[in-house]
Order: sequence, then structure tokens, then C-alpha cells
Amino acid sequence: MSNTQKDLLKVELDQLQCHFTWAPQRENIDLDDMKQRLQDSIDLGVKYQARSYNQLAFVNCLQGNYEEAIQNLSTAERILRENHEDEFDKRIIVTYGNYAWVYYHMGQLTEVQSYLDKLERICKQFPDASRYTAMIPEVYGEKGWSLLSCNSQYYEDAMECFKKALVEEPDNTDCIVGYATVLSRLERFSGTPESKGPSESVKQFRRVLELDPDDSVAMVQLALKLQFHQSAEALNLVEQALQKSPNLPYVLRYAAKFYRRARDVEKAMELLERGLEITPHSTFLHHQIGICYRTKFNHLKTFPDKGPRNAALQWKAQLIELCKHHFQKAIENRQCTSVQMHLDLAAIYSLTKEHHKAKEIYNHLLTLEGIRPENKQAICLQAGLFELNHMKTESNAISHFLVGIKVNYDSKEQKQCRKNLEKIAASQLRRNRRESKALGVFGFLHQLDGERCEAIQYFERALEFDPGNEEYLSALCELRLSIEADNDIPN
Repeated sequence: MSNTQKDLLKVELDQLQCHFTWAPQRENIDLDDMKQRLQDSIDLGVKYQARSYNQLAFVNCLQGNYEEAIQNLSTAERILRENHEDEFDKRIIVTYGNYAWVYYHMGQLTEVQSYLDKLERICKQFPDASRYTAMIPEVYGEKGWSLLSCNSQYYEDAMECFKKALVEEPDNTDCIVGYATVLSRLERFSGTPESKGPSESVKQFRRVLELDPDDSVAMVQLALKLQFHQSAEALNLVEQALQKSPNLPYVLRYAAKFYRRARDVEKAMELLERGLEITPHSTFLHHQIGICYRTKFNHLKTFPDKGPRNAALQWKAQLIELCKHHFQKAIENRQCTSVQMHLDLAAIYSLTKEHHKAKEIYNHLLTLEGIRPENKQAICLQAGLFELNHMKTESNAISHFLVGIKVNYDSKEQKQCRKNLEKIAASQLRRNRRESKALGVFGFLHQLDGERCEAIQYFERALEFDPGNEEYLSALCELRLSIEADNDIPN
């Protein structure tokens, strides 16, 4: 096959709906971590095994393990034939698309064409389908789950996929679970529309349990949403879930989080340790155990330290080391994802005065591209506080807080960046009214608030003491031009 034919084939492959055409690619995925999570789900025998094998094939292909990828897809195909014979054509679309892509990477272009032909035959059954793919609930559902299992930046896209699937199949439990899960996660981010007002995820988790009263994972997820408002119902749901699925790590981890938030740290750790015995490489479990040790440490802060042999002092040191160990385990294979795990470890390093290690983490996080705006702002906030409180470098702290504010997203992290900026700048001006950087900060804040005249005054004052500052000159020029433009507009 000529290069021209190969290029034409690539154009057709790009039209498919499968893991290779959905947003996340190698640079946005921690491949080893995802591979471990998928293998854990397969070993646990959870529902929808074909889904895990499909995604595992994608990961293996990205790692160059082509034969393993083909074997994964073969297993997925067999499972779909055995368990969904009546709906096989609907459910195999994603798998055949993945086959085509893996064979393309292997250079076996005849096989690629054979799978395109299979997809074309299947898609003729669906009135609104394109030549090689059909956007039906089964495909939307698979895409939603794929995006949900990757970086948090894809959560909104995942939510839209589940919503589209549910328009056609409103009682599709699998898609309702996906929709509820992604809503629940978005509700935790302070800047999202989902975080404002009543929790829509509660309604969706309740709907799951109406359709499938034995879904223990939905029980504990609903319990976490109800914990501080309907505590009796929440506790009952957790207890039911643990009775139904006492050894399912997904239940154990959410139940542990519930008990930790209820201040029963010992119960939480008991559940997490049980989960770790079943899935020893789980980053989530290691992180949660680390949080439990951190909680215990914080409880001991009120005890006075009377000397190196003091029992409380020794116990606190041990707790910090255990916390550090589990946070380190949590981020071993997560360099692109799980920003919060990295921030938690950096905070522990700051506590133990391992400032160079904390700095390494912040420097790494600050280079990450394509992450959620809340995460970018959280990184800037914590890096700024680290520079301010541990390194005692106000100028670096100001730089980080400014970056956080310039991420145009209304979140609590952005507000905290602003609050710290105002505090530092005001303090600097009290010490020295000629401090140009502090004057520039207030100029920028007024500019951000649309207060152009006040902003101009601050930037002009900043330039008196730092005449060549290009940032201030640029801001001043922009502000004056905007005022001139407004004045030129006829009444």
C-alpha cells in the first residue's frame, strides 16, 4: 500500500469513535497507573469487563505492546459475544475501532481495512450513522467512561456523553452511574456550575438505587453526598454497602472516606488496609491512608513537646513519616494526574523542612499543561504560600499568586490567591511606599476589577520607581487605549 493510500486510511481512522480518537493521549495519561487500575478492575471481576479490556488495549498500544493489545481486544470481543449476543453489533463498534487503530500502528493495513469494512456493515443498520461509526447510547457510554477515568479536565465532556446516552435510554443504569459519578466530582470543584446550588448527583445516585438496589458503590457514593445533611441515612447506606460488598475496594475506599470525615479515623484505616491487601498498588488507597496519618498528626498538635524522648514528640515524628511514605507511594506512577496528591506530599515536605523536595514538586506541577483551572490555581496558591511562609521570599510568592489570579476562573483558590496578594502588597507598602512591585500588584487588581483610573494611578506610581518595567508600561498603554476607545464611541 502506498503512502498516499496509508494517509487516506488515516483520514478514515480519525473518523472512528474509539479510545484512539477520544481526547486523552499519551501526554495526558499516567500509563503505568492506568494500566494497574484496569488490571485491578479485571482481577476483581467487576461489571463491564469488556470496557476494561478495551481501554487496556489502548494503553498497551501506546506503550508499544501491540500483541498484548490485540489479545486484550480479542478478550473484549469474546466477552461481548457471550454476554450481549442480542446487542453485539451495538456494543462492538468501539472494539472494532480499536482493532483498526492497533493494526494501523502495527503496519498491518489489510487488517485495518477489514475492520473498517466490518464497521461499515454494522453502521448501515443505524439511520443516523456515518460510514464507520454510530453515535448510539452504547458508544456515548463507553466514551463517557473513558474520559471519566482520565484527567479531570475531561469531566465536562464525559458528562455530556452520559447526558446524550440518557436522552435515548433514560433507564440505562450504567450511564446513570457514570452521570452521577461525574456530577459528584464536578460538584467538588469550587468554580463549576455544578458546585453551586443543590446537588444533582444525589438525585442521580438515588435513581441508580431505584433501578439497582444492590449497587453498593452507588450506596457509599450517595452516603458521602448526604453525610453532613442526612447523617442517619448516610450511615445506614454505608453499613448496607459494607454488608453487601465487604471486600470490594471501591466500596472500602469510599466507606473509609466517610468514616474519616466522621472522625472515626481508626475505622477508616481498618477499611483502607483491607482494601490495600486486595489491591496493593492502589494510589487512591495509599493517598487516603496518608490523609488518615496526617489527621492523627493534626490531633496530636495540641500535645506539648517537652524533649526528644517525649512520647508525643516521637509519635508525631512517626506519624509524619508514615504519612510521607503513603503520599510518596500514591504519586509514584502519577506524574501527569492527581494534582492534589502531589500538593499533599509537598506540604508534608514543607513540614519536615525538606524544602528542596517540596520545591521540586511545585516546579514540576507548575509545568503541567492542560489541567483544570482550579488545579492550576491550587498549585499557584500552595506554591505561593510555600515561598511566603517557608522560603521567606515575598517576591516569588507574589509571582505565583499573580499567575493564579490571571487564570480567568472564579474559584475559592483564585479568591485565596487574591487575598494573599493584597495582604503582602499592603504590608510592603506600609514598610516602603516606593515598593514598585506592590504598587504594580494593586494596579493589576484594579485593572482586573475594571477600575481603570485607579489602575492607571498605581501603574504610574510603580513606573516612577521602576521606569523600565515592560509589564507596567504595557498595562498602562492598554488601559489608556481602552479609555480613549470608549471616549471615541458616539453617544
